[in-house]
Amino acid sequence: MSLRFYNTLTKKKETFVPINEGKVGIYVCGITAYDVCHIGHARSALVFDVICRYLNYAGYDVTYIKNFTDVDDKIIAKAIAENSDIYDISERYIKEHNEDMDRLGVARPTVTPKATDNINGMIRLIDTLIEKGFAYVVDGDVYYSVEKFGEYGKLSGRGLDDMLAGARIEVDKKKKNPFDFVLWKASKEGEPWWNSPWGRGRPGWHIECSVMSQRFLGDTFDIHGGGEDLIFPHHENEIAQSEGATGKPFAHYWIHNGFIKINNEKMSKSLKNTLTIKEILTTCHPEVFRFFVFQSHYKSYIDFSDISIAEARAGVERLYAVLKKIKEVLEEGADFSGISENDLSGEDEVMFKKVSMLPDKFKEAMDDDFNTARAIGYIFDTVRLINGYVTKDFVPTGEALFVLSEAKEQIRSVGKVLGLLLEDPDEYLEKDKKREASKSGLDVEEIERLINERRQARESKDWDRADELRDLLAARGVVLKDTPTSTTWKIR
Repeated sequence: MSLRFYNTLTKKKETFVPINEGKVGIYVCGITAYDVCHIGHARSALVFDVICRYLNYAGYDVTYIKNFTDVDDKIIAKAIAENSDIYDISERYIKEHNEDMDRLGVARPTVTPKATDNINGMIRLIDTLIEKGFAYVVDGDVYYSVEKFGEYGKLSGRGLDDMLAGARIEVDKKKKNPFDFVLWKASKEGEPWWNSPWGRGRPGWHIECSVMSQRFLGDTFDIHGGGEDLIFPHHENEIAQSEGATGKPFAHYWIHNGFIKINNEKMSKSLKNTLTIKEILTTCHPEVFRFFVFQSHYKSYIDFSDISIAEARAGVERLYAVLKKIKEVLEEGADFSGISENDLSGEDEVMFKKVSMLPDKFKEAMDDDFNTARAIGYIFDTVRLINGYVTKDFVPTGEALFVLSEAKEQIRSVGKVLGLLLEDPDEYLEKDKKREASKSGLDVEEIERLINERRQARESKDWDRADELRDLLAARGVVLKDTPTSTTWKIR
C-alpha cells in the first residue's frame, strides 16, 4: 500500500508523490515566541514529529523546516511591558520551547529559521507582489489585494462573500477591501523597525512563512502543515502571496492537526484552562503524553482530562510490562544465539509468523493517513499474543527465546517511530511507580515496609494479618501482585 493522507487543499485522501523521488520537503508553522508553550503546541509538535519519523522510517530523506516568529504585536507588547526588547523576549521563549520539546522527545527540525533573520527576503517578495499588481502601498503600509488572486479561498473552501463570518478583520480605512491583509507595517513610535522601499517598518505575520519556506525548500515543496486554526487566514494568505509572486503551486499537500480540549472545553486563556507543557510534565511521563496524543487520529479533537491521562498511563504500563516480562525470560533462559527462523516448528513457528507481521501492519496503519491509533492497536495485538505465549506452562527453550527476542525487537522498532518504549522497562516501571506514589501522597519506603511485613506474616502463616496489610495497601491505591519468589506493586 502506498502512503495516502488527507490533503486539506483538495479535501480528500491522496497518494503521496514527492516532487523529488526519495526526498520530502516539509514546512510547519512554529510558535510566536512571547510565552511558554501549552499542550496545544505540544500536540502539533508531536503530530509532525511522528509524521517526519515515519517518513524517515519509510525510507525518505526528510528536510523539515519549522520557523519561529520573533517579531509580532504580542512580542512587542511584552517587551514594552518588561522594559526589554523583542530579542530578549523571543530568545527566552525559544529557549523555553526547545527545552519543552526536548523533554517531550520531539526531534529538532532540520532548520528552525527566525523571522528577523529573513527581513530582506520579505522585502524582496513584497516588492515582487507590488510589481505584479497583487499589492499596494498606503502611507508606508503595504497590503495584499485578495481580489487580484482569483483562487483566494481554495484552501479553506470559503469565497470572499462568506469569509467575513469566520474571520476577525481589523477595521482599517486604508484597505481597498476589508479582506486585504498587511504585508508590511509602517513603524510606530517605540516599535522595532527595518528600512524598506516604503519607509521604516516591520513585516506582517503571513509573509514570513512564504519567505522562509521558499528559502529552504524552493518555490514549490511537498508538505505544509500546522494546526487547523491556521487554515484561515494564515495559510490561505501564504498561498495567495506565494503563488501570486511565483506563478507556481506553493505546497502540493496540506496537513492540519485538530485541537486539544480540556475536560470537554476549548482551551483558552479567557477560560483560564490553559495547561502548559511544563505543568503537565511535572506529573505525567512524556511517553504517557505522547501515547495520549497518538491514541487518536491527528485530525480529530482530543479531550485532556485526569481520566484520559490515567488511561494513557495504563496503556504505556502494559507495553512496558510485556517488555519487562520478555527481558526477565531472556535473562533467565538458555542461549539462543545459534537459532534462526528456519529452526522453528510448531507453536514457536506459528508465534514467530504472527509477531513478524507487526511491521507490515504498522506500515499499513501509518500509510493510511498516519493512523497512529490503529498502529497502537496493532502493537497491543502483539502484546496479547506474547502474554498468551508466556504463560505458567511456558518452557524457555532456545526456539521460544528466539521468538521472544524477535517480538521485542519488532515492538521496540515500531514504538520508536512513535517515540515510545525508549526506556529500559525496569527503570520506566520503577520511576512510574514512584511518581504515582508521590502524586497520591504516599511514601515509597512506607509501602515497602508494609509489603515486607506482609511477606513475614505470610511466611509465618498469619493469613489474617497478611490480608489486613493487603487491604490497607489497597485502600491507599497500592495493588500487589504475588509471584512464587516475590511481591511486586503498583499504584492503581
